[in-house]
Amino acid sequence: MTWHARGVREQDGEDGARVRPGDEAAREAEQRQRALDKIRADTARRLDRAMGSLGTAAMARMEEQLPWFRALSAEDRSWIGLVAQAGIAAFVEWFGHAGEGRPTPSIEFFATAPRELKRSVSLQQTVDLIRIVVEVVEARVDELAAPGGAEMLRNAMLRYTRDVAFTAAQVYAREAEARGSWDARLEALIVDALVRGQVDDGLHSWAAALGWTSTPVVVFAGHPPDEDPQSVIDGLREKGRRVNLELLAGIQGDRLIVIVGGAKSVKDAARIVVPRFGPGPIVIGPEVPDLHAAAKSARAAIAGLRAAAAWPDAPRPVHADELLAERALDGDEDARRQLVETVYAPLAGTPLLETLATYLEQGASLEATARLLFVHPNTVRYRLRKITELTGYQPTDGRSAFTLQVGLILGRLATAHGGRA
Repeated sequence: MTWHARGVREQDGEDGARVRPGDEAAREAEQRQRALDKIRADTARRLDRAMGSLGTAAMARMEEQLPWFRALSAEDRSWIGLVAQAGIAAFVEWFGHAGEGRPTPSIEFFATAPRELKRSVSLQQTVDLIRIVVEVVEARVDELAAPGGAEMLRNAMLRYTRDVAFTAAQVYAREAEARGSWDARLEALIVDALVRGQVDDGLHSWAAALGWTSTPVVVFAGHPPDEDPQSVIDGLREKGRRVNLELLAGIQGDRLIVIVGGAKSVKDAARIVVPRFGPGPIVIGPEVPDLHAAAKSARAAIAGLRAAAAWPDAPRPVHADELLAERALDGDEDARRQLVETVYAPLAGTPLLETLATYLEQGASLEATARLLFVHPNTVRYRLRKITELTGYQPTDGRSAFTLQVGLILGRLATAHGGRA
């Protein structure tokens, strides 16, 4: 060991060469790194050999701890098993190269699952999957790590799972945004198709893409509130999700159309959606069994909305069938046909038709009707009750009498024109 003029101390190396203290520290650091790399490589080999058993253990723990996993089909559970196995393999591959400055991978291993499964597994469930895999590996750290490598393996797992969880959140956020835009376009297409009555295979494909399965279905038509259209539709969707209803909504000009599926009753559906409409009438189309038949409900609701101005005192909301007379006068062919079938056809060829016509022409006077028909007033009363039973409309009620009058006129026109009202 010697001293130089500047006071720098040197010592002999293993080969007799002069070694500065800084060089010695670098060599020691290099030796430590080589030791760590060997521990990492040995641990990676152990992990690689244990991948199959880790995947099996992860699946068993999911079955035990995750109710939503148990509820999946056997095929979906199998896919998740492949995802878990791919996640473990991705960690092992990353761990073996983590000392090379390689960045933490994203959740690319989820690409092993089909798109349908990715859509059905939520972010929270994804976090559950990651947590289970971490627990399984942590339980065997001492067995899996090479001597001296347990702490290294634990730290690597913490970093890997943290970064994967953050990446998962980012990916789900991007996909949710993209899916939201796509779903909004599909929703607008479905509403437009139903309003136009263009029910074809495309409608079913769009509905399937949105996951629409609910029955029965009812359509509401009214005016939108003075708000941003997208916020109105988003508010309706959110309200539907909270009460477990499926809702499709669209704003077309000055109309807000809302399609509700899965409600226990029309009254329940109305309680949810009516507060989201703006001022003015709201018309409820007839309840139909499924989305395929919803064009009929939409057509009636929109026709009722157009004709609602003719009945200023109509309830809010009002059923489209309560506006049959106004719809018929406004040119709605469905309403004309329905009135002929429900009012005129059941009475045609019987004394009830003449009794109804006379009663309405005489200003709803029993005595005047009885005199003109040469029958007792009680006979008129009996016939009026039969008319109510057959048509559903009560001649003694002013609103029903108006509908009966329009139905009677349309029936006569249809007879005169060979069946066309």
